[in-house]
Amino acid sequence: MQPASKLERRVMTAAEQALTRQRYVSPLDVLTGMGWVPPGLVTDWRQGRAPHLEAVAAVSADRLADAMEVFHRWVESHGLIPSEVEYLAATRDRPPLRFTAAGDPGLELAYRTHWMPADLPERQRERLTARQSKPPDLVVVLPLAAFTCVSCGRTDADMLMMEDAGPVCVTCADLDHLVFLPAGDPALTRRAKKASQLSAVVVRFSRSRKRYERQGLLVEEAAVEQAERQCLSDEEARARRRERDRERREAADESFQQELADQIGRLFPGCPPQRAAAISRHTGARGSGRVGRSAAGRALDLDAVTRAVIAAVRHEDTAYDDLLMAGVPREQARERIRSDIDRVLERWRRPA
Repeated sequence: MQPASKLERRVMTAAEQALTRQRYVSPLDVLTGMGWVPPGLVTDWRQGRAPHLEAVAAVSADRLADAMEVFHRWVESHGLIPSEVEYLAATRDRPPLRFTAAGDPGLELAYRTHWMPADLPERQRERLTARQSKPPDLVVVLPLAAFTCVSCGRTDADMLMMEDAGPVCVTCADLDHLVFLPAGDPALTRRAKKASQLSAVVVRFSRSRKRYERQGLLVEEAAVEQAERQCLSDEEARARRRERDRERREAADESFQQELADQIGRLFPGCPPQRAAAISRHTGARGSGRVGRSAAGRALDLDAVTRAVIAAVRHEDTAYDDLLMAGVPREQARERIRSDIDRVLERWRRPA
């Protein structure tokens, strides 16, 4: 038998290490283990900042193909069982990730296939496959410089999400109803994320470390409050809640919010007063960048007020957030729940 080449030794070593560590192995595990695809650039690819995996590889597509050929010979020799896994981008609409520039279906499938030992119990194989196919966290970026939203043209937003057409602000990404929870308290973060129907990881690029670093989460405010109640035995959590309450009071423009609530009541007399007040507080919060803080919103323009009410109904009275978390494209999700919004608005337009 001929001695293994240098490439074969590197592929086999990376594959064996991955299989031992996690009880399955994938082509991506092998390529990162060999150093041919740096983990930081894999993150860029997963978050939609690279068109395909070949674009971030340190070697040519031909060399990647050679490694894949060696890997599949190794897989056959070990009698491993295949399991196809979904690779979805961590962007708003979660499109399938591409591995190759050409997009050849056979090669794409080969990259998506993970391999597990034949003696692994079926239930454990199913559990591993389900975990690997789970949609990734949505990712929002704190940019280091100003950007222009490709959807609305805004240039003063403080967060962005990457989409195929370019960066969009969190308002256009339908994430502006979420609040920022800074990193630092693992228990609070974990509980808030679990309680929030819709969430996104917030990252910022570190020039010194040449990588994106996690800064916190965008989650629903009610989820943060629930998580804080669960952490009340922790004095630090109590102090953080007091600080958030102080910031919320400072941000509140009570006079304007009351006027906005009154305008909502005039346009939608059937809207419960507590809902009108909640909508006005949310959309009129200082520094939020939402409709209520726009020039039209401050002037209580009828169209702006109506859009604020529609946004609230969309997130709180329909299955919209669940559809987004399931990976349904934004426009398709909006179309699905349009009739639900119309029914609520029609009911609210009639006096209670």
